[in-house]
Amino acid sequence: MRTAYSVETVRGAERELMARLPEGALMQRAAAGLAAACADLLGRVYGARVVLLVGSGDNGGDALYAGARLARRGAGVTAVLLAPDRTHPAGLAALRAAGGRALPAAGKGDGDNDGADKGDGAKDGGDDERVLARADLVLDGIVGIGGRGGLRPDAARLADAARASGAAIVAVDLPSGVNADSGEVEGPAVHADATVTFGAYKPGLLIDPAAMRTGALRLVDIGLGPFLPGAPDVEALQHADVARMLPVPTAESDKYRRGVIGVVAGSARYPGAAVLAVSGALRGGAGAVRYVGPAADAVIARFPETLVHAGPPAKAGRVQAWIVGPGLGDGSDAQQSLDDVIASDVPVLVDADGLRLLDRERVRARRAPTVLTPHAGEAAALLGVAREEVETARLAAVRRLASQYGATALLKGSTTLVADPSGEPVRANPTGTGWLATAGSGDVLSGLAGAFLASGLGARDAASAAAYVHGLAGRLAAGREGGPIGASDVAEALAPAWRDIAATA
Repeated sequence: MRTAYSVETVRGAERELMARLPEGALMQRAAAGLAAACADLLGRVYGARVVLLVGSGDNGGDALYAGARLARRGAGVTAVLLAPDRTHPAGLAALRAAGGRALPAAGKGDGDNDGADKGDGAKDGGDDERVLARADLVLDGIVGIGGRGGLRPDAARLADAARASGAAIVAVDLPSGVNADSGEVEGPAVHADATVTFGAYKPGLLIDPAAMRTGALRLVDIGLGPFLPGAPDVEALQHADVARMLPVPTAESDKYRRGVIGVVAGSARYPGAAVLAVSGALRGGAGAVRYVGPAADAVIARFPETLVHAGPPAKAGRVQAWIVGPGLGDGSDAQQSLDDVIASDVPVLVDADGLRLLDRERVRARRAPTVLTPHAGEAAALLGVAREEVETARLAAVRRLASQYGATALLKGSTTLVADPSGEPVRANPTGTGWLATAGSGDVLSGLAGAFLASGLGARDAASAAAYVHGLAGRLAAGREGGPIGASDVAEALAPAWRDIAATA
């Protein structure tokens, strides 16, 4: 499991560790790991052209010390200084001692000791971009984890030039310009091919839109572990974590002991939603699926093993959990079915049309767990805010949903997030593909998560495991090269995804 901690927490751990180490030792640990990652990416260090984009803080110092290590291995290293008078002095001295060079960014002047080195030819303001154009690798050491807001114009210009050069861009701790705590991108930011982060993951590295800019993510252990709290701010499951959650029948199991999931979905207009929700439920490990609604003929035609009932849900028979909402419509029958399910004493998952008919106080009054699975637009309606607010600040939005509704919230999107009202760490789902953005995909996810609930998983684990398996199924369905898929393809790929995950147990 990847665990991510806030900037404040990481800073506190760093202070405690630095008090026990010789001065500068922690930065040297970070620089050593950073240089090793760059060497791996380059393949051949000797003769490689490396450019460092160096800001004024310790992030720039990390880049300079790493550049010095690469220079000692034969790389040609040039540092472009965005704040020549405030560049990390020891790091710059180490780079020069190793044979590296420095020049000020255009418009920053020569400075005194921190300006251009002789022979750099830095008198022309375009030299920084010409150096970048020839680079094999660019190290982004502009802004560290404490930065807020987008890049300033001079830094944004260099970030654009680095991207245009075709060089591999490696971010130091995080891509400059993104918010380390929230994953927000409030202006221009570096788009990295790889990010080397130190001591602990930061939430923004796991959450879009920032996560889309990190590239390959590598953690360098600098010894912070003993000084970090037990509970992180955000965590991301991995195969082994999900494998332990998947419900596995025993020799004594029967269909009722494995759990029965009730599905209230579909309508005359949207019978397919019922079929897709049932498809996800059947592949989620529950012993039986009980369908309630007007799309029984369509469901039975596709899945004859389904138990069907005309309704209302309260009279359909015993279930261990309900899902309600996909394709339900917004008429009085839909409202009655939702109310019936919400009044039950078993876990309930509400999706799609059910979210639009939901009464917050009735959800808060429930004693059994409730899971809400909105996309950004539905989440915005539930919170009474603009959709853009949810999309740009996903972490804050999912936490508010869980708190306001007293429910587990699964916020779907490019990074699916799961928050629990108990205050447990938010889970960021690492699987998935853009090809999952297709009609009916969410219905399959609802059925899968509902089956996990019926099998006995807690709400947070059921939502997280379902998002993970569903995301992996989307990848498998799309194939290695990626390609268009439908929701039915995702449902068919759930079993292979399950087996792939279970193989790690």
